[in-house]
Amino acid sequence: MQRVPRTKAQARASYDRMSRSYDLFAGNFEKRLRNLALERLGVTSGEAVLEIGFGTGHSLERIATAVGEEGRVCGVDLSAGMLAVSRERLAKAGLLERVELHCGDAAHLPYPDGEFAAAFMSFTLELFDTPEILVVLGEIKRVLKPGGRLGLVSLSREDGTPLMLRVYEWLHQRLPQYIDCRPIYVEQALNEAGFRIAHSESEGLWGLPAKIAVGMRAG
Repeated sequence: MQRVPRTKAQARASYDRMSRSYDLFAGNFEKRLRNLALERLGVTSGEAVLEIGFGTGHSLERIATAVGEEGRVCGVDLSAGMLAVSRERLAKAGLLERVELHCGDAAHLPYPDGEFAAAFMSFTLELFDTPEILVVLGEIKRVLKPGGRLGLVSLSREDGTPLMLRVYEWLHQRLPQYIDCRPIYVEQALNEAGFRIAHSESEGLWGLPAKIAVGMRAG
């Protein structure tokens, strides 16, 4: 699995720059898998849910609608630009007062233990460098209630390395400021972080292998 060659400061600056145009490019391609992963997570009314790497806020809007007025929705994203776009989207939908947005690093979540029934990540875990993947998953596990669940969708290396994937990884290594997600071992990471995998399925994105998974916190 490749390492991440850019710093978090560089990642933050990149997403700040692309925040207003993100949905014109990657956003539409990611939509189907993002929505499918949310369906597999199964958010219900009254739950407290955290999204990490909320981007332009599409999933936050859907989650806030699903949990209703009795639920709670929080979001963490590294980019202030993405936060601003999400705030505008939520305000337009009349949901801004029901969602707490935080600009910060998921390796250090600003929430107490056992705060959430569910967490969600869409094409975000693979942005963290290899040593930090388990740190982020450990933080998510910490803030989930016993029996809480994590839904995620990510580019994956677990179903082999077809030609398209090898080309993509070659481009990622040389142009990380433009091609920033890299395929990771999703199920392996969940297992190593102590999650029980309740659901896993393979999908495709632009001809690249992707994985949708739901992990459960034991206890």
